[in-house]
Amino acid sequence: MTEAARAENQDVREAGAIRVTRLPSGLIVVTERMDRVETVSLGAYVATGTRSERAEENGVSHFLEHMAFKGTERRSATAIAEEIEAVGGHINAYTAREQTAFYVKVLKEDTELGADIIGDIVTHSTFDPDELERERGVILQEIGQANDTPDDIVFDHFQETAYPDQPMGRPVLGTEASIRAMKRDTLMGYMRRHYTAANTVVAAAGNLDHDAFLDLVQRHFADLPGTPAPAVPPGLYAGGEFREGRDLDQVHIVLGFPSVAYADPDYYPAMLLSTLLGGGMSSRLFQEVREKRGLVYSVYSFTAPYMDGGLFGIYAGTGESEAAELIPITLDELHKVQRGVTDVELGRARAQVKASLLMSLESTGSRCEQLSRQIQVFGRVIPTAETVAKIEAVTPADVARAAARIFRAPPTLAAMGPAGRVPALPVIAERLAA
Repeated sequence: MTEAARAENQDVREAGAIRVTRLPSGLIVVTERMDRVETVSLGAYVATGTRSERAEENGVSHFLEHMAFKGTERRSATAIAEEIEAVGGHINAYTAREQTAFYVKVLKEDTELGADIIGDIVTHSTFDPDELERERGVILQEIGQANDTPDDIVFDHFQETAYPDQPMGRPVLGTEASIRAMKRDTLMGYMRRHYTAANTVVAAAGNLDHDAFLDLVQRHFADLPGTPAPAVPPGLYAGGEFREGRDLDQVHIVLGFPSVAYADPDYYPAMLLSTLLGGGMSSRLFQEVREKRGLVYSVYSFTAPYMDGGLFGIYAGTGESEAAELIPITLDELHKVQRGVTDVELGRARAQVKASLLMSLESTGSRCEQLSRQIQVFGRVIPTAETVAKIEAVTPADVARAAARIFRAPPTLAAMGPAGRVPALPVIAERLAA
């Protein structure tokens, strides 16, 4: 990179070995040097996903993720796979509601190849019509498999019920109808609108040099459009009830509530609440519902934060006769946690969350993903010490307050299977309000 080019870039040195550069195009490049590893993980993280899709293009983000590996102007689908596997690397992608990611992990000496391939598929995919038809069939098979897996598809119904008639509630995979109707022009138009430099973070972690990697990014991502991405529609939580009777041995239940965004002051209290309520074998729900009463095989809680809100949910799979007992016991636990949390159980939850965070830092792939997400959500890399300090600062009163805030909000219920003995949503809401 020339001295003149360096002068145009905005470079920030974060804590330790982390550096962030914003190029004149708006593309952000963030790296973390990890000298004791022999690999590099790198990826392009685009701030677009299901919530950016119009109704008629539901599933286009996920379709694009698939098609990116199906050929570029310089590489066939086979060549993409062969080139990365010839050096022992791994390539993959995922689609979420607010982000689509394309990433590789390679040995450090193959960093340029990794950057070349990721840049190529993000900027020069051809969407060959024959490949598109083949991949359409693959995605329809994926949708069919999800529909045949009740403990998977119940979460789509939960999301749709929580956020009805809007992008945040639509399935990431799309529907059979939307995928069958998807046209090549739809894919290309969506990519032009959303795959822009200002909407993308290129992140890398491992044994690499920031300036050398910056040169690679400027070469291989130069064709990302410089136009701004369209505004993202807000997520408007509504809540409600979904039931689908199926001939199953178990009823699959998700009970949830509106929760907090990434930047909300209750983000860490909510995370610890989820852990101590249903995050492990020592959690309240696991001990009360499974260990003491034997009502379920699987029960857990989860948080799903977004840029402007979030969801808190509890999943359980239980027998038809046990469902009538399961729900009241679960609601009792939601009342109890609002009344107080012990220092001991909070300490256990805190240790679990901290350990998960710190262990993830040992993986170049996890670190790469964290860097990109922090840049896109907070506009900066959050030092690990800062995150740990926020986790440590959460008190029992904070967790109880977050529980009251979340569990007194309008609930959402999704149930699939023999759900006749699952109480109706108004009954659940009345009991929660008592």
